[in-house]
Amino acid sequence: AKFSWIEPGRLFMLARQTIFIVSLISVFAILIFVEVGEQPLFGAIKKASKNPGNLALRGGSDRSTSTAASMADSENPVLSCPVFPRFDAIKAEHVVPGIKKLIGDNEKMLSDLEEELKSKDYKMDVLALIEKLEVLGDELGRSWGAIKHLESTKDNEALRKAVEETQPELVKFNMKVSQSEPIYKAFKLIKDSPQYASLSVARKRIVDSNLLEAELAGIALEGEKKERFNQIQQELAALSTQFSNNVLDCTKAFTVRLTTKEEVAGLPESALGLGAQTAKTKGDADATADAGPWVFTLDAPSFLPVMKHAKDRKLREKLYFAYNTRASESSGSRPEGGKSLDNSEVIKQILSLKQEKAALLGKRHFADVSTATKMATLESAMELMEKLRASSYAPAEKELKDLQEFAAKQGFSEELKPWDVTFYAERQLEAEYAFNEEELRPYFALPRVLEGLFGLAKRLFDVDVVKADVTVPVWDPEVQFWQINRDGKPVAYFYLDPYSRPAEKRGGAWMDEVAGRSTVLADKAGGVRLPVAHMVCNQSPPVGGAPSLMTFREVETLFHEFGHALQHMLTTQTEGLVAGIRGVEWDAVEQPSQFMENWCYDYPTIEKLAVHHESGAKLPKELFDKVKAAKNFRAATMMLRQLQFAVTDLQLHSDFDPKGTASVHDKYREVAKTFQVMQPLAEDRFLCGFSHIFAGGYSAGYYSYKWAEVLSADCFGAFEEAGLADDAKVQEIGRKFRDTILAKGGGEDPNEVFKAFRGRAPTPDALLRHSGLTSAAV
Repeated sequence: AKFSWIEPGRLFMLARQTIFIVSLISVFAILIFVEVGEQPLFGAIKKASKNPGNLALRGGSDRSTSTAASMADSENPVLSCPVFPRFDAIKAEHVVPGIKKLIGDNEKMLSDLEEELKSKDYKMDVLALIEKLEVLGDELGRSWGAIKHLESTKDNEALRKAVEETQPELVKFNMKVSQSEPIYKAFKLIKDSPQYASLSVARKRIVDSNLLEAELAGIALEGEKKERFNQIQQELAALSTQFSNNVLDCTKAFTVRLTTKEEVAGLPESALGLGAQTAKTKGDADATADAGPWVFTLDAPSFLPVMKHAKDRKLREKLYFAYNTRASESSGSRPEGGKSLDNSEVIKQILSLKQEKAALLGKRHFADVSTATKMATLESAMELMEKLRASSYAPAEKELKDLQEFAAKQGFSEELKPWDVTFYAERQLEAEYAFNEEELRPYFALPRVLEGLFGLAKRLFDVDVVKADVTVPVWDPEVQFWQINRDGKPVAYFYLDPYSRPAEKRGGAWMDEVAGRSTVLADKAGGVRLPVAHMVCNQSPPVGGAPSLMTFREVETLFHEFGHALQHMLTTQTEGLVAGIRGVEWDAVEQPSQFMENWCYDYPTIEKLAVHHESGAKLPKELFDKVKAAKNFRAATMMLRQLQFAVTDLQLHSDFDPKGTASVHDKYREVAKTFQVMQPLAEDRFLCGFSHIFAGGYSAGYYSYKWAEVLSADCFGAFEEAGLADDAKVQEIGRKFRDTILAKGGGEDPNEVFKAFRGRAPTPDALLRHSGLTSAAV
């Protein structure tokens, strides 16, 4: 697992949880980690000039009371949020009045629906009920989603304060919907009626998930227990935001300025160029790649080259500790107000509240709450983690021994520390495979990589990705806007925000929904509102007049996020509440993204996109063969790393006592004794930056990466079995993948969708084979 996160990774909406519910705690995105050796890293207005295909540009706003807004309201871009939001017009001052107005409108819609259900003794046709729920919250959700997106990509203090002021009201409204007894009773009557048996599979899923989500939202609680449950939800939303802000602020606060050639010895030209470019933004107007000064940050494109290439061991140690102690007790407090930046206490509060929430719901622990809506249980997830550990531990021990011996041959006589591992592993890779990643960078210019990626989409899925024929507002000048056509007609749109902007943009990479596919919310009968997504990366920006030259891992990241986006955009599901990424079990959501990464190791795919940005020469086959041979370099170590994160997460949310004497960091080290061959340092505070589980929706769900990787590897195995060189077969299987895994959305059980594609249940054999690990222990 080279990449892991829907930032901050991806939260999908279950039927009951329309988009505003997920977005309100900023966890709707599909996020990924970027691996750093043994540690992970953690983004009047011009209206559309055309309206191709009669798509709805207003979404559900024509069905909402907010369309009768006053003149003052009409000037607020939050209140007139089209399918293509007015990203360039939304400012902090618009948030509070706009969101409060939309909440009021939606409370009226909810009240009207509840009164109608009561007047009918809760009897309503399932289609009518589903349609009303799809309309409810759509405009509010898209507006709030745009605001939270801006907070992640154009962060500023005023916007943060506006979000913090409105978020409690959104949580409160969310709970009103989730705990609506009239809606619950209506779905219960449908479930218990003869009508249920005749429903489509998708509508049965909607009914079932609404009932389950209501129960998990405390529908059965009364009096003080319900009041406390709702208070917990408010506190968790606030703590999630606090955790995320602490990580971002500590990441932004750190810089190191270097002035001598000795200090930057070993760093590649690309890193020196970025360091000089960053120095210019910090006031060194005359900085150059050759002479410096150079400024480095904890942002991935800056941080990673230092850990991999800097010969100065103390420099690597400094950045390692800065990164792995972010938002911990060493971070101090904010200058304004003196609020602590230490997430250790935030984590304890989050775990305590989730434990209390689980108890109120009658569950053993929060892991049971989390897995109630997933494919796995706590027990089956732990079983898979142990099977993978058993296959990986002995090979990982050998990998560490080999690395220690290699470092010794290089003259390193001290004990290998974490900040040495990445450096010497990179030297070992260069020695064993006779290449380094910097050799690849000139071949991966972003424009050509996109051309090759979109060509693969055409080959596999028979869709065309083209520059969009509509003009839309964007949040940054570097943002690109694309359109997906099928049979010559648009079926989806997406934004791409590719580059790192450490001063304002959160780290990681993610995909998010801007608008979902819907027939109910189309402008006219028989039409469809097309899905819109955005993909956010944090890759190396253009430097010195050259295009963005990507590392191979940044290419993999782009493929990963595009896989997420394809599931959202190529859905053919007619039920909007389970179309695309909505309603997909969390431990299946990484399946399309991880599937797409496999194509980075297919030479016919890579040769179309890997072209030297200056000479025009293709990536030599012998160099690609080295890259492919190195794919499983230290694969067992990387496997254990992901397993440790997953098991720590599961145990923190099941058998850990946050009020006990042991700290969360003690638990992390305890798990490492079984799942790591090199133990973390006592000072390690990785968990303080683990946004996936404390701010990104992966609580008791980080195992999903490995669970879904079993599915994705097995899916790619179908192409391998048919023969990757057999273009006719590849196209045939690609269309089948499109029409099952990508098309069905959350409207069918993911196990059944997988069987429809593969013809059988999944096995971990392909994953272990792809990782170069034996399956003997499985």
